[in-house]
Amino acid sequence: MNIPNGHQSVMPYLMLNGAASFINFVQQVFDAKLTMERKRNDHQIRHAEVQINTSTIMFCDATEEWKAQNANLFVYVPNADETYEKAINAGAETIMPLSDQDYGRTCGITDPTGNVWWITSIH
Repeated sequence: MNIPNGHQSVMPYLMLNGAASFINFVQQVFDAKLTMERKRNDHQIRHAEVQINTSTIMFCDATEEWKAQNANLFVYVPNADETYEKAINAGAETIMPLSDQDYGRTCGITDPTGNVWWITSIH
């Protein structure tokens, strides 16, 4: 099976209201790298990809045909406390405060485009 470099067998594809703000958010919070961005004639994002560590997220601006839908995303980070602080500073809202769980240090936030991120670091 041939998979393009930087892609995985399964990747989320998000239809967003405000794809440009999603790019800003993931770059500020997760040090994401924008690896592809194509715009439509109206300057909305037709297709974009960001890479967070070894994972790729594909996304675009929602249209009348492809409506925005929120997603839940689980992400491992080196330090949940630092990442949580970055997320709040970038406009996220807390849905689950930082806490120690048997699987690691974790929290839940909603990003400015409405997606929920479950942020976890291993003890």
